[in-house]
Amino acid sequence: MKQEIVWGLAVLLAVVAGAIDWKSRRIPNWLTAPGFVAGVAANTFFWGWTGLKASILGAALGLLLLLPFVWIRSLGAGDWKLVGALGAVVGPGALLDLLVTTILVAGVMAVILIIWKGRVRQTFRNLRVMLAAMMSLHLPPADVSLDNPQALKVPFGVAVALAVVLFTARQAWGAV
Repeated sequence: MKQEIVWGLAVLLAVVAGAIDWKSRRIPNWLTAPGFVAGVAANTFFWGWTGLKASILGAALGLLLLLPFVWIRSLGAGDWKLVGALGAVVGPGALLDLLVTTILVAGVMAVILIIWKGRVRQTFRNLRVMLAAMMSLHLPPADVSLDNPQALKVPFGVAVALAVVLFTARQAWGAV
């Protein structure tokens, strides 16, 4: 029952963030900060010091893994904080699984968007420029970052929400 409550909290946080991201392309601090606190509180309440440790490690892992993408402006700070809050809710092990699922979902969303908008060639150019910037430890030019108003952007919060729902459903079916 404890696990179900924690995963229910993760679904609630992710779905609200995904809905807000879909509508406004932002994930607000008023959602991510309480999500982090709720994750730490729930895990500490249910599992004591072990839960507190797992919660803090999950948040730290999510924030550390995605920080380079925020630095090069390919991921927004709200998305980054959402993953940190979800890490606090689900812990480090489940967060890694969620991130892999999120990357797959976001990738499918991106491919559909790129093909739909006819931007395949431009996308490969942008990926090359971003990779070169990452490898040389420089920021990419503004035209290939989130700062470019013409850039196609996948709402990462929506991908996170879909991944959390899919992951939770898979867990529920596996437990039956």
